[in-house]
Amino acid sequence: MQHPIRHLHHVTATVAEARPDLAFCGGLLGLRLVKRTVNFDNHNVYHFYYGTEEGAPGTIWTTFPYAGWNVPPGVHGVGQIGATTFSVPAGSLDAWQRRLAAAGFTANAGERFGAPWLAVRDPSGLLLELVGDARDDRPPWAGGGVDRDSAVRGLHSVTLLLRDRAPTLTLLTGLLGFAVVDEAPGRTRLAVGDDAPGHLVDLLVSPDAPPGRNGLGTVHHVAFAVSSAEEQLHLRAELVQLGYDVTPVRDRTYFQSIYFREPGGVLFEVATMSPGFTFDEPPERLGTALKLPPWEEANRSAIEAALPRIA
Repeated sequence: MQHPIRHLHHVTATVAEARPDLAFCGGLLGLRLVKRTVNFDNHNVYHFYYGTEEGAPGTIWTTFPYAGWNVPPGVHGVGQIGATTFSVPAGSLDAWQRRLAAAGFTANAGERFGAPWLAVRDPSGLLLELVGDARDDRPPWAGGGVDRDSAVRGLHSVTLLLRDRAPTLTLLTGLLGFAVVDEAPGRTRLAVGDDAPGHLVDLLVSPDAPPGRNGLGTVHHVAFAVSSAEEQLHLRAELVQLGYDVTPVRDRTYFQSIYFREPGGVLFEVATMSPGFTFDEPPERLGTALKLPPWEEANRSAIEAALPRIA
């Protein structure tokens, strides 16, 4: 049985200091901090969720600031997300290049599948891209200090670095419901649900790249959205039947998740689209308070004391 993924849900990275991450993602990129919580697997580390106004699935970039935990820098290589790409309006890249340069960041320009892009390293060394795509009509966050005609619309795509694309391609175009929509030397673009920003995955064959290793400045996982918990359970059962080592369903408060590694080594998450980030905060207050999962509330005082102070 094929279980079509709806679109991207979020991408999560391991970063260094919390304050520079907030300044870059919120201040420079103009993303909204839609949730300030903790890593549910290590409650002494923040988990920041950035996105558009209400944090719609497909717009979310999340970070774990692990500075101070003796976590070494990661190794960029195969078996990882090599680049996370955000969608911005067509014609806005000149303004973005000026904005990044004014903040001290150098952006390299290029073109891929007919669309121009900029690539920049964030303060932790993550490779982020901005692509001008006229097809994206998702509403931006208007309160981030970036002109509405330039503001980020959400995730555009992710690039998986692989030694061999064939097994990953089989999984994506089979069980997960993707289709190949474009190809270039060494790169294959797939789409799910619709050939549009937020629905795209690129497979990039990198025969000379080293094996990737998670650490500061690397993407931890990419999450795909499914419509319901029932669909998630059916997909989990099929993955297990195919021999994948899949976690049990994990309660992330704002969605339910399962995790497994695809054949090329990239960590995949499949997340439900509900209940969403307004579950415990009204839209106008998103990201303004430290929110803890219910089972951690008894430890709030100790958790708050251990976390770095941020504005």
